[in-house]
Amino acid sequence: MAIDAKHEDLRSLRIDRSSRGGGEGEPPVWARRYILIGIGLLVLLGIAATAYRLFSRDAPEVEVVRASAQSSSDVGGVVLSASGYIVAHHKINLNSKVTGRVKWIGVEKGDKVKEGQILVRLEDDEFRAQYDQARGAAENARAYLEELQNGSRPEEIQQAQHNLDEARATLADDKLTLDRTHNLFDQGVLSKQALDDATAKFEADQQRANSLDKAFQLAKLGPRKEEIARARGALQQAQGQADYAKSLLDASVIRAPVTGTILERAAEKGELVTSGFASTAEGGPQGLVVSLADLNDLQVELDIAQDDFARLGPKQKGVVTVDAYPDLKWDGVIAEISPQANRAKATVQVKVQILNPDSHLRPDMNATVKFLANETKHAGSQPQGVFVPTPAIRDRDGKKFVFLSFDGKARAREVKILSQRSGGVVVQGLNGGEDVITSAPQDLKDGDKIKIKGQS
Repeated sequence: MAIDAKHEDLRSLRIDRSSRGGGEGEPPVWARRYILIGIGLLVLLGIAATAYRLFSRDAPEVEVVRASAQSSSDVGGVVLSASGYIVAHHKINLNSKVTGRVKWIGVEKGDKVKEGQILVRLEDDEFRAQYDQARGAAENARAYLEELQNGSRPEEIQQAQHNLDEARATLADDKLTLDRTHNLFDQGVLSKQALDDATAKFEADQQRANSLDKAFQLAKLGPRKEEIARARGALQQAQGQADYAKSLLDASVIRAPVTGTILERAAEKGELVTSGFASTAEGGPQGLVVSLADLNDLQVELDIAQDDFARLGPKQKGVVTVDAYPDLKWDGVIAEISPQANRAKATVQVKVQILNPDSHLRPDMNATVKFLANETKHAGSQPQGVFVPTPAIRDRDGKKFVFLSFDGKARAREVKILSQRSGGVVVQGLNGGEDVITSAPQDLKDGDKIKIKGQS
């Protein structure tokens, strides 16, 4: 009986599922409600996360460049394109006029120098001594010539006159002595020897008086013309030797012959430089000291095939570009056409003068010249397209387009490629001056917000 009582008590604790409205094996109502609420919360969370990603993410950073309008000289009117090298119109290899050792050198490669500026000094002790010696000889010859040209001084003429008068007085006294001796000899007072002595003395003094008279006359006349001419020739010879020695001394200082830029420095302090043949062996004398050129006077040297030569003419204009700076251009004009063709290459050399050279250009750079047609046939000032870099071009369904940056958003613009250029293309569909996006995410769409790199 006790067991039955407990069984009845347990039965009273069982849940009556029929009263909940659920069938056999179905979850209760309150459980289904919780399940539906959970599912709704998950959906709301997914929607919120998606909205957050769409509306709260940062705008992507992009890079832009300014599109540039091109003229007909860039995309049309080109009759011939040729490649060559930039050369200095006048390159000067400067060497020494004398052989000597470098005492001082004051320039480095790339230095700009002015005409007359001292570049190198050589040891000049020997040249200076030779010049001093030659200059002294020239001064001596000049003094002798001046002495002859000026003639005898008044004091010298007066001295000659005095000597002549003295000789004449002595001669007159000798004449009296000779006459007295002759009378005494006739009287037998004096011997024959005394007469001979008086006669000899008279004749000797007479010769002396005649000689002094000639000297007096020559003193008054001055030197002969032939003697003056000989002295003048000796002076010219001595002066020439002095000038030559001075030129050697001056040549020990090497100056810049023109205003330009040092292209090469081939000598160092202590090295021997020579004006003659220079050995190429290490430690031997150097022939070249420095080389320089005016980099404001540059040309492009081209070898034009004979088949294309007929397309060009004197003073024909062109556009010059270099491989190092493909986006830069310089104006050019044909300055020189070789009068002789190269038989081996079947070419004709043409030199194009660069009209507006700047610091970007260097001798021996690779250069390309696009020769333009006659301006009367091709108007060179009308816009023909817009240049944009290659990374800006995108493809969608076979059509080309670019993204432009406008009011903080990306705007798609369809374009048509007209021609290929180094580093980009020339397109139609832009006006020029637009900010073209060159770097952006691949999923960028028209109207997306953007932020330009480098701008706050």
